[in-house]
Amino acid sequence: MHRLAPVLLLALPAVAVAAPRAPAPIAAAVAAPTRTPANIARDRYRHPAETLAFFGVKPTDTVVEVWPGGGWYTEILAPLTAARGRYYAAGPWEKGLNAVRALEGKDAATYGKVQLAALPAQAGQPTVPDGSADVVLTFRNVHNWRFGGEDQARQMFAAMYRMLKPGGTLGVVEHRLPEARDSAAEEKSGYMKPSSVIGFATAAGFKLAGKSEVNANPKDTADWSGGVWTLPSYALKDVDRAKYAAIGESDRMTLKFVKPR
Repeated sequence: MHRLAPVLLLALPAVAVAAPRAPAPIAAAVAAPTRTPANIARDRYRHPAETLAFFGVKPTDTVVEVWPGGGWYTEILAPLTAARGRYYAAGPWEKGLNAVRALEGKDAATYGKVQLAALPAQAGQPTVPDGSADVVLTFRNVHNWRFGGEDQARQMFAAMYRMLKPGGTLGVVEHRLPEARDSAAEEKSGYMKPSSVIGFATAAGFKLAGKSEVNANPKDTADWSGGVWTLPSYALKDVDRAKYAAIGESDRMTLKFVKPR
């Protein structure tokens, strides 16, 4: 399998930016009464207000969330953009968007404006128009693409690049593998090296604009026998559950990229 050229490591900009205080619209969306208690309980690990503020998300933006999974961020982004912006949930058609559909089904007032798009897309499936998005976001997904091989990861970053307007922002949060570790761990652990994620993004044409430690967790050693899922999603079920609960969710990189104008 072809691997990214190691020379990319030499070109990484040394940028570290503190996450700004969340503007009022983001804070209000995070505090939305429509959010589920189980999701709110994870705010202390995922820092949604600070994360979205770091990425510069505004309520007037066209925002695309790529592979929204269970809809954790949908509960925030849908109300944030409902009045003056637009929110696309883009994922595998159709199963990968079932959780978002379920939100729409139970609360059309909050989620009825969510637009669903296929990614990757087949002929005839709805898509995000090229050059239409102000912001594209993806949370803890790069490892899933990497499991499908480096070519799949490249294709996904290229697709996100096409969605964005020139000058638009790509925000990525991903489980972080220390740079000194064997890269083979990326193929099974759920963790990715920052240099790998940056490599995929820059190969697609993005420029790295900033890094934040808002989602860092120094308690996570990233070497669990069950991979990242050992931590609170509890792949080991009740084995050492208290230990993993005390560690919390994974150590995560938070990277901001821009599409050049």
